[in-house]
Amino acid sequence: MSSLNPLNALPFGFTHRRRRGAELFLLLLSLLVGVGGYAAVGLGVEGHVPVDIVGYGGWLAALCLGAHVVVRIAAPYADPVMLPIVAALNGLGLAVIHRLDLATGNSLARTQMVWMTLGVVLFAAVLLVLRDHRRLQAFTYTFGFAAVVLLVMPLLPVLGTEIRGARIWIAVGPFSFQPGEVAKVCLVVFFAGYLVLHRDALALAGRRFLGIDLPRARDLGPILIMWLISLGVLVFQHDLGSSLLFFGVFLVMLYVATERPGWLFVGTAMFLAGAYLGFLMFHHVQSRVDAWLHPFPADANSYQIVQGMFGMAWGGLVGRGLGQGSPTLIPIPESDFIFAAIGEELGLTGTMAIIVLYGLIVERALRTALVCRDAFGKLLATGLGVVFAIQVFVVIGGVTKLIPLTGLTTPFLSYGGSSLVANWAIIGLLLRISDQARRPLPDLSEAEAGPDENDATAVVRMG
Repeated sequence: MSSLNPLNALPFGFTHRRRRGAELFLLLLSLLVGVGGYAAVGLGVEGHVPVDIVGYGGWLAALCLGAHVVVRIAAPYADPVMLPIVAALNGLGLAVIHRLDLATGNSLARTQMVWMTLGVVLFAAVLLVLRDHRRLQAFTYTFGFAAVVLLVMPLLPVLGTEIRGARIWIAVGPFSFQPGEVAKVCLVVFFAGYLVLHRDALALAGRRFLGIDLPRARDLGPILIMWLISLGVLVFQHDLGSSLLFFGVFLVMLYVATERPGWLFVGTAMFLAGAYLGFLMFHHVQSRVDAWLHPFPADANSYQIVQGMFGMAWGGLVGRGLGQGSPTLIPIPESDFIFAAIGEELGLTGTMAIIVLYGLIVERALRTALVCRDAFGKLLATGLGVVFAIQVFVVIGGVTKLIPLTGLTTPFLSYGGSSLVANWAIIGLLLRISDQARRPLPDLSEAEAGPDENDATAVVRMG
């Protein structure tokens, strides 16, 4: 039997390969998706390749390859699959938004490209500035306070503004920003740091009910506070999607930290109670549930759902082709319902491919959590992966009428700068954790040689 390393349960001498060449190859394939989709839109709508294809393709390639160079320099052992997947999704989203621009006369794709540029810059800053994700743990409560401030900002009478019934935006001059997108990252960092410190107490069992060890009543404080915050987001901001996302992420991270199924039962019961209270108290929740249960005949509440369903049905198995459908018949197709627009023009095949790509992002995040050597990194990677999982499920579930609409954006596809920039930052954090987890352990013989600079670095890496 081979000897095992107790830190990562891998044979001594095993090291992860850097795989930057594989990442570059996959990144070139993802550029074919983005640039090829842009060209296909021009051919489908105008009958010729867009005249700015060289400039557009060059800028998109510069952003993606620049991100690759940063990863190669700052995180050489990071996961080689995440960045190409994100580049493919972002490139496809830009192509579909451009297709909608050609039909409506807008220039949203150009604006989205600017937001992508800012997202890639923030992605690079995360990797270059944050050399060790464990440093974030020292700012656990700072991130928690920042998340609360960000969530409260849209409620302020001067900054906050209401768009489409939800008060989740702040406006500064001609610019608007959704602080909840940044708050979700701060909350995940806070949850990870808090649960690392208190998981032993939260893991203690209380009463046993139906074979399940329920948590002790004295330990229900954190989940009650998170439940009240989620209800507050629903009550004051009318944002059903963010309310579900925040509570769901905390519940999953709590279960992962304590390994107690009782928390899932308690959290599910609290979620159902909160959802029922929201249905009884708020008209906008009632209208969304009614549109979900009774979309036909279409009215003001269900028209978007019905048009999306008709569009996806018309797309069939392989779609009408980029530029050949009528996605503008769907209200606000570039935002909440971009998945329906893609389903109409790329069909079931295209939508299934997108779901697989999202599934791979979540899988790689959870794989990073499994191989991570420190508890904070494990919870942080898990939480960031669950953010994508819940958000994609909620959005696609609402578009396909599996669950009521919630108003979240589809990561990397939908138009929206706040979401795009925040999601690029999340990918940067995941790659930083992945690099730390996959980086080979230092040679113990060198670590014992003397208290030099390399020795200190080795001790930090071993955690």
